[in-house]
Amino acid sequence: MIDRRTFIGSLAGGLFGALRAAEAQPAGRTYRIGLLNDFAVQSNPAPNFRQGLHDLGYLEGRDFVIEYRWAAGHLDRLPELAADLVRANVDVIVTSGTPGIRAAKQATQTIPIVFASGYDVVGRRIVESLARPGGNATGLSFGVEAGKGLQLLKEAVPSLVRVGYLYDPGIGPLNPRTGAAAQELNLMLRPISARDRNDVVRALAELPPGPNGLAIANTSFLVETSEQVCGLATRRKLPAIGTGRVFAEAGCLMSFGENLKEMYRRAAWFVDKVLKGAKPADLPVEQPTNIELVINLKTAKALGLTIPPSLLQRADQVIE
Repeated sequence: MIDRRTFIGSLAGGLFGALRAAEAQPAGRTYRIGLLNDFAVQSNPAPNFRQGLHDLGYLEGRDFVIEYRWAAGHLDRLPELAADLVRANVDVIVTSGTPGIRAAKQATQTIPIVFASGYDVVGRRIVESLARPGGNATGLSFGVEAGKGLQLLKEAVPSLVRVGYLYDPGIGPLNPRTGAAAQELNLMLRPISARDRNDVVRALAELPPGPNGLAIANTSFLVETSEQVCGLATRRKLPAIGTGRVFAEAGCLMSFGENLKEMYRRAAWFVDKVLKGAKPADLPVEQPTNIELVINLKTAKALGLTIPPSLLQRADQVIE
C-alpha cells in the first residue's frame, strides 16, 4: 500500500518529469539532427550525445531522429556526406574535428553547426572568437596544448631527450607552441607525419634508433588506430603519451586530455539551445575543464619504467 505522502511525492515527480520533457521542444515537432563524423561506426561517441539529449528531456523517435553520416576514417568523404545532410534538410549538424567542421561549414552557411570537439578553432578560422563565434558554428574546443603532454612524459621518464611527435599534416602544420614547449624541456622534438592508418608504420620507422619517446596528436584517424599506434610504440620500447584516455586504454604509457565522450554529451546542451532558437553566433565556445591523466602501469612494466609516485598520485586513473 502507498501512503499519502509517497503518492503525492510520486505525483509531483511525474509532473516535474512531464513538464521538463514538454519544455524540451514544442509539442508535435520532431527534429532531424545530422551527425557527421569521421569515426568508424563501432567506436563513435554518438551514444553519449544521445544520452545528453535524453538528460534534457528529449525522447528519440518522438522529439528527434538522427541522420548518421560516417566517413569511417576517409576524410575525403566528409564534404559529400555533409552535403547529403544539407539535402536531408536537417535542423542542425553535429560534428567534430577540423575536417568535419570545415566540411559542414562548406556545405551550409545557414544550418546551425555544433562541434563536439575542435582544436584551435580561432586560429584555424572556424570561429571569430571563443566569446563571439559569429557565423553558424559553435561548440566545444580542446584546450590542452601538446606541450603539457611533453611535460608529463618528461616527468615520467626524466632521462628522455628525444621525442617524436606523430601528427596528421592534413589537419594543419605543427603548432609552433609545441616546439617551444619541447625546447623549454630540453627535448629534441622530431615531427613525424602520417596521413592515414597505412602510413603509421612508415612514420614511426623515421625515428632513429636509441632512447626516444612519442607524443601523439589528437586527430581522428590516430584515435581510430590507437591500438595499432600504441602497440607499435610499446614494441619499439617507446614511452608514448596521447591526448585522451583512449590512448592509455589502448596500451600507450600515458594519456592526458579532455574526455571526448563527455564533450559529446555536453554538445547536446548546445543543440538544445539552437533548437529553441539561439543563434550559434551568440553561443560562446566552451573549453572543458575536466582534464584527465591516465597512466598504464602494465605498459610501464613492459618498458622497464618506474613511474614517480608523485605522478601516480596526480593520475585520475591508473591501469594496473
